[in-house]
Amino acid sequence: MDLRSIDLGALELLVGVDDHGSLSAAARALHVAQPNASRAIGRLERQLGVRLLDRVTTGSRLTPDGTVLVHWARRTVDDARALLDVAAGLLSDTAAEVTVDASMTVAEHLMPLWLGTFRASHPDTTVHLRVRNSTAVFDSVASGTCDVGFVESPSIPPGLHSAVVARDRLVLVVPPGHKWARRRAPIDIAELAATPLLVREPGSGTRTTLEVALADYDMAAPILELGSSAAIRTAVAGGVGPAVLSTLAVQESARSGELRAIDVDGLDLSRELRAVWRPPKTLQGPAAELVRIARRSAQ
Repeated sequence: MDLRSIDLGALELLVGVDDHGSLSAAARALHVAQPNASRAIGRLERQLGVRLLDRVTTGSRLTPDGTVLVHWARRTVDDARALLDVAAGLLSDTAAEVTVDASMTVAEHLMPLWLGTFRASHPDTTVHLRVRNSTAVFDSVASGTCDVGFVESPSIPPGLHSAVVARDRLVLVVPPGHKWARRRAPIDIAELAATPLLVREPGSGTRTTLEVALADYDMAAPILELGSSAAIRTAVAGGVGPAVLSTLAVQESARSGELRAIDVDGLDLSRELRAVWRPPKTLQGPAAELVRIARRSAQ
């Protein structure tokens, strides 16, 4: 297959399905008409020779092959965006800009407010936002390819500075028909550890937080690894299995009754969300202002 025949827009839609849980949601986020999105994914499936999405009455979700390939699609889309960012930077060496890497939970639920406030006071500063898991954020901060990162991991690598910008808590969620939803008493930690769960990919701060909390137990192998909280939320609602997700990611679904939050006896899944950067210790410029905005928003 000719490399030039690959449609980057279709790859972006595929990544959007992983991020937002359905093709229709991905199309809305990318401002693409639903029929055009369906045709683009169909062409991509024919080009690759694999079925990427399952079309069901409630929408579309990734097939097992699609779950594998979306990882590579995300890397390709990220690299294409980086190319455009570099090209834009070449147009003006004097324009103020800041490159920000953020983990999925922060980018989806907190960053829009922070960036809106930042934009109001810094209209001439260009912000390049890249969404990746916490481990990838640490790597880009350490290598100097971004000015500041925002993560949800419980530990920070040596050599990086950090500041707490918000606090969050993970919660166990199941669909309303799950056996745990009918129990009045909290479940036991050991029972949770022994239960196969839907989880984020390795390197995700959400997954790392859960693994640290259950470090004294033998955890069951996961049912499935997915690349976003939205995809996991959709899978849980569809009855695939339980999951542990950020309260930020499930609050609307819990409020609507689509998901039920289940208490786990003796398990504390609270965590700190942090900004991270390279030395020197005192952050300067637009990146420092963005961190100040984030910290003020949490107060």
